[in-house]
Amino acid sequence: MSKFYKLLAFCLIFFIGACASQKETAEPRRYAEPRFNQDAPISLLVGKIDTISEFTPSFTRPNVEHLFPISLERAARIWATDRLEATDFSTNRTAQFIIKDASVTEREEKAQELFRKDMLRYRATLNVVLKVIEANGSTAQTSIEAWRELGIPADTTIDQKEKYWNEMVQNLMSDFNTRMYQNIEQYLNMYVKDSTSIFEY
Repeated sequence: MSKFYKLLAFCLIFFIGACASQKETAEPRRYAEPRFNQDAPISLLVGKIDTISEFTPSFTRPNVEHLFPISLERAARIWATDRLEATDFSTNRTAQFIIKDASVTEREEKAQELFRKDMLRYRATLNVVLKVIEANGSTAQTSIEAWRELGIPADTTIDQKEKYWNEMVQNLMSDFNTRMYQNIEQYLNMYVKDSTSIFEY
């Protein structure tokens, strides 16, 4: 191969590499995924924890969860990863974090007064079950249904919509984080390592 063709091949490889590098860094994620590792993990006396989603987006209105920068389902999965920890690997006991619903619906509300804008109303719903399964098949569980509503002008730009949607998910997950921890301490405390919670039923 002549020096010219060698030089041409080298330049072509360099150009392709540069384009690939620019493509990887040109579009950074606009919104950071929510994280919950600022709180200590909830140490469960189980051998493993499975995260299961039974929710399937419809991709048709009024459902719009698929349009969110970070979906509610994704946020719930991150919560399970950050907050739940298996700590008893000598047992056949398992835990299941089951996402039943992670939907967001949208409806348009026409203005009833002059000079008022039409509104878009959103409702986000997260329904999750945390189940502990003994080796003999018996189970104990707790569940949470957290929801949040949002109203914005119908003419809001897509960039602003994404900002509001992301805040909606963040706020809902903050509430979910608090309530799920309380539920685990109340209803599954016998499966929490070093738990000192005592409840009378």
